Amino acid sequence: MTTTIIAPFRGAHNHERCLDEALRIAEDSCRAQGLRLTEIRRQVLTLVWKSHKPQRAYDVLEGLKTFGHKPAPPTAYRALEFLEQAKLIHRIESLNAYIGCADPKKRHSGQFFICEECDTVAEVQDTTVTRKVSRNAGELGFTPRNQTIEILGLCQQCRQH
Repeated sequence: MTTTIIAPFRGAHNHERCLDEALRIAEDSCRAQGLRLTEIRRQVLTLVWKSHKPQRAYDVLEGLKTFGHKPAPPTAYRALEFLEQAKLIHRIESLNAYIGCADPKKRHSGQFFICEECDTVAEVQDTTVTRKVSRNAGELGFTPRNQTIEILGLCQQCRQH
């Protein structure tokens, strides 16, 4: 069993270092894939990573104004689509929003724990869960294209308030 936890719910979190690392990994990943991380794509990625809270396309569009842009919605949508296809972000379907991918170097399925109070998201990559879902799919004769599990609830901090 391999479990990787990307958990902003726990204790002190150096988000500036987290963001710097995400951008470095994104640049390396794009270079390795022969993709261009243009300035606008980098800015959109920065906006998605600005917190561990899911960002909707219109949040990104509004955030681009802080970079001096007057973007049209297609600009944000194209950048988000590129970042998702490059495996640099994940789409949280239930929220119609995006969250940064902490490990774009390897293909993985994620389990996302979403706090309904503060909107923070923690990503867990538990291969035991992934294998179990794949096994169940196989027994049904079903071939999954993508595995994303979203778990809604309350984080420890919000439960205590």
